[in-house]
This record gives sequence, C-alpha cells and structure tokens, in this order.
Amino acid sequence: MTENPIDAAADGDDDAQKVVENERAEVQAFIKGLSADDVQSGRWFTKLSTQALSSYTDKVDWEYFQERYKGVPADAIVNRRIKMAARYAALEGGLSASAYTAAIAATIGSRGGASPATVPAGFATMMIDVAFITRLQLRLAYDVAVLYRVPLDLSDPDDMWKLIEVAFTIKSGAAVREGVIKVVPALIRRVIKRFYSGAVLTAGKGLPFVGKYLLQRNVIKIGIPLVGVPLAVVLNRYTTVLAGRHAEAVFRNEARVIELAEELSERSRHPQLMLWVAWLVIKADQKIADDEALLMQHLVRLARDRHQVVDERLARLIDVDPAEVWRRLDGEPGDLSDLLDVADRVAAVDGVVNAFERAVISELRGRCRRV
Repeated sequence: MTENPIDAAADGDDDAQKVVENERAEVQAFIKGLSADDVQSGRWFTKLSTQALSSYTDKVDWEYFQERYKGVPADAIVNRRIKMAARYAALEGGLSASAYTAAIAATIGSRGGASPATVPAGFATMMIDVAFITRLQLRLAYDVAVLYRVPLDLSDPDDMWKLIEVAFTIKSGAAVREGVIKVVPALIRRVIKRFYSGAVLTAGKGLPFVGKYLLQRNVIKIGIPLVGVPLAVVLNRYTTVLAGRHAEAVFRNEARVIELAEELSERSRHPQLMLWVAWLVIKADQKIADDEALLMQHLVRLARDRHQVVDERLARLIDVDPAEVWRRLDGEPGDLSDLLDVADRVAAVDGVVNAFERAVISELRGRCRRV
C-alpha cells in the first residue's frame, strides 16, 4: 500500500468510492489467504494486525502528517481523519451488505434457506467487512496517537495491546452495545439485543477475545432480514466514529499529561526533589489515578533523560514517608518555589484537588518559604 487511504480521497487524489473499492480488493486478497483454521483459532486477527501495521507504521509518523497538513493543529487533523474514516466505513458497509444479500438470496433460491452466517459466500463477505473495518479502525487509532505525539512501540506487547483496546473500545463493550441500540430503528432493537446475547454468537467462543469480539460485532449486520444494507452502513459509520473519538479522548489526554511532565521537567531546578514531591502528592490520599501514574512515569523518564537523575531509593520505595521528603527539602539551599508549582499541578492532573493533597501542599508551602 503506497498511500494512506484516509488521505487519498481527502486530498482529491481519488473519489471515496474508488478508494474503498481498492481497499476492499486488498482485504479480499488477504481473506483468500486465510484458512478455516486461521478464522477458528483467531490467528486471522494476529495476521491482519501484522499486515495492517507493519509497513504502515514505517511510513506514517508525525513528520508525515506535518508534511501533509503543515501548520494545522492536531485537533483539526484528528477531526478530519475521523470523519473521512467514518465515510469509508459507511461506504464499505453498503458494499458488503449488498454482497451479503446477493449471496443469501442465491443460497435461499438453490438450497431452500440457510443462516447467513453459515453461507460460505456470505461468510467470506462478512470476513472482508470485518477485516476492512478492523484495519481501518486500527490505523485510525494509530494515526490519532501519532498526531498527539504519544509514543507507541508496537513491538512492545503492552503498547500493542493499548492500541487494540483503544481502536476497538474493548474496555467499554457495554457502551458500544448500548450505543448501537440507540442509533437503529426502534422496531429492531429487541432483535439486536438478542443477537448480542443469544445463541447466534456461541460459535465465536473458540476464538481469542479480540477476534471473538470483532466477529460478534459484525454478525448482527447479516442476521436481520430486510435491513442489512442500511444497518451495515449505520453500524460501520457509528463504530468507526466511536473508535475515533475514543482514540481522540485517550491519546489527547495522554498528550496533555506528557506535555505537563515536559513543562515541569524543563522548569525544574531540583529534578530529584521534583520526583519526591510529585510522589508525595500523588500518594497523599493513598490512591493512584491513571493520570497520576502516567505523569509519574513520564517525570521519571524525563528526569533520567534530561537531568541524568536516576533515584534508586525512590524506585524501591513502598510507602513514602513525608518526614523523609521534608528532610530532603530542609537540606536543600536556595529558592524552592519551583517545587510548589510541581505540587500544585500534580495535584490537579486528575481533576479536583482533594483535602489530603491540599494538606501536603500547605505543609510544602511553609517549608519552601525561605527568608
């Protein structure tokens, strides 16, 4: 693949329908290379992820987007890419659903009727639809991460799983299900609920979690008579917008935390004390929010990379003792006002500052006041 598909039609290189047809042809060739065991074992998802990201990530980086959208803020580019991806998803849904209808009609005419999920031609078309949307949403989530300059090492299993979670909103499956129900006609909502929870999905039990989830989400589009095409269009568009907005929320927030860590590290005149003060504030209420953990991770990284500070004592620490932090502060001469800024901004990273954090900051203010 030589062109980012979302860019092709967006920049006038081709019309959206042609881009979708070309992408479907690529995906169809991929599906033809799968065995029945690949689908049943779930290896289809592993193979597709590798195919979708290997060469793509070599080309698509932050500089790639800067060249194409020079001077445009990340938020604007993300919004544009989500809308274009949703358009492609809807067009593909219409093409696949039409193919389902043709395959099922032929089967009914020749064999007297069958479940669409068991029709060979229908199942192959369903897999094309699954693979197309999977690849589109995986790349869209990656694009969003790149645009917000959130580092992802896809050779790291943790980062790869993070991308998968974000791309397919796996942690919020219930939200996906309820959202789907809200956007389709009222008359078929009960049917959708049955398809999400009924026996139709039991065939997916042998697949790994992600493969099962993605196949389940798509079976619904071929199992409801008469509304397959409009439903496929709506669901493909909706799930792609949902995935894009979820990626935007997650990676934009992470970018915000990274930006804060960089600002604090850059301004700090006491990088080692910065880490101790930040950790004391974070642990003040004996809870660690996700944003707090992320901030601490990047503060430690930046202290190491920018200031050559590696604090083994802090790394081995189980319970932080305020007395030790105060002792370290009292032994440090000069102006410590930069540490007050650290405490204030760390306390606010996850929302409203609580009473425990305010108490630590109050004590810190008194100790940092130097005559």
